[in-house]
Amino acid sequence: MTGFSSRVEAVSISGIREVFEAAGEDAINLGLGQPDFPTPDHAREAAIEAIQSGKVDAYTSNKGTLELREAIAEKHARDNDLDVDPEDIIATSGGSEALHVALEAHVDSAGHRPANERTQSESAGQEVIFPDPGFVSYDALTHLAGGTPKPVGLREDLTMAPEAVEEAITDDTAAFVVNSPANPTGAVQSPEDMREFARIADEHDVLCISDEVYEHQVFEGEHRSPAEFDESGNVVVVNACSKAYSMTGWRLGWVTGATDRIERMLRVHQYAQACASAPAQYAAEAALTGPQDPVAEMREAFQERRDILLSGFDEMGLECPTPKGAFYAMPKVPEGWVDEVIERGVVVVPGDAFGENGSGYARISYATDTETLREAIDIMADATAALRE
Repeated sequence: MTGFSSRVEAVSISGIREVFEAAGEDAINLGLGQPDFPTPDHAREAAIEAIQSGKVDAYTSNKGTLELREAIAEKHARDNDLDVDPEDIIATSGGSEALHVALEAHVDSAGHRPANERTQSESAGQEVIFPDPGFVSYDALTHLAGGTPKPVGLREDLTMAPEAVEEAITDDTAAFVVNSPANPTGAVQSPEDMREFARIADEHDVLCISDEVYEHQVFEGEHRSPAEFDESGNVVVVNACSKAYSMTGWRLGWVTGATDRIERMLRVHQYAQACASAPAQYAAEAALTGPQDPVAEMREAFQERRDILLSGFDEMGLECPTPKGAFYAMPKVPEGWVDEVIERGVVVVPGDAFGENGSGYARISYATDTETLREAIDIMADATAALRE
């Protein structure tokens, strides 16, 4: 019987899904990582028009329509002060595929040289450094690329220290991942950090993958990309319409970087995906070029909800680093807290689902309406009190 690859055997179903399946049908879900707002009307209408006109009946270019890539380039000029060539952009099936093609194109697996030429360290795949706790896909996609995950712990404010990344780099390091604003912590890296990440990529000649899908959900500080400070072509940016425009189900993201890197990533993308969904491409083009009011409205709502949640944690006596972006909070919680909260009907995710250093924390998504959030806070407060009795 044909067995299974060591790559897939190294990956398990996300701990987040396990929590969802354990919760009751009527539970309040504070574990879901998606905005609770509708996709903007002008984006929906653009997709409908494209479908009715027959524009989506055929493959687009592997990289995506030129109009979409021009819209993405314009977005980077407008929001990031970056001069991006539309030819150096690949539209992908969400930010997840963008991460996947970036790692597949840059990370070598074990045994990438003949056995008699390998060093001892080459018995394992090349290393990928990423934050711990961090987005669950970083570890899994590294394994699937045949690489070796190398998580690094965070500062007290849950940001990733450039010096921690630099200390973790070895001759076997292929890439490191920066995520700001971050899932699951809501932390926002400083401009100084981003400049340092670009320097590290340059001086050590390793790839920096900057995951910027929560770019527009910043409440305090500012979003800066390490690509702004890149002098060597060693920064690749991953982004998506999912969080900014509440388009998680549309599955439209992109990756941009130096021409030679895009060419290699395109090789992965064209065989795995061919092209991103055509209707989603037209919707994304409209979202990026149309009115940006919905983005600001969502950000304001998330900040209001964050403040409500932090106030609730304070009353419960739970310590929580202030999330400066995204729509997650990660409080420190007593042992048994997550199970107690879930049993009472509120879905939260244990911190260790995002890495070993997440133990003792829980991730709370506040991408839900304020009435429901207040109800969930009351339940969490009761659970907290019960554990202290």
